[in-house]
Amino acid sequence: MEWTFGFIAIALLVIGLVGQAFEMRKIRLAVTKDDELASANIFINKKNFKWYTVIGIGIILWYVSERIVV
Repeated sequence: MEWTFGFIAIALLVIGLVGQAFEMRKIRLAVTKDDELASANIFINKKNFKWYTVIGIGIILWYVSERIVV
C-alpha cells in the first residue's frame, strides 16, 4: 500500500512543479516588458498558491509513504 502513496506523491510533486513553472512564466510575461527584470514578488502571487498546495500535499504523502511500516 505504501508504494501507491509514493507514486501518487511523486506524480503530485511533478504536476505541481511543472504547473507552477508554466504559471510563473505566464505571470512574468504579463508583468514585465522585454528590457525589465522580473519582480521579486512573483513567488507570492496568488495564482501560485494552488500549485504550492499541490506540492505540499505531494511532500506530505511522500513523507507518509516513507514512514508506513508493513
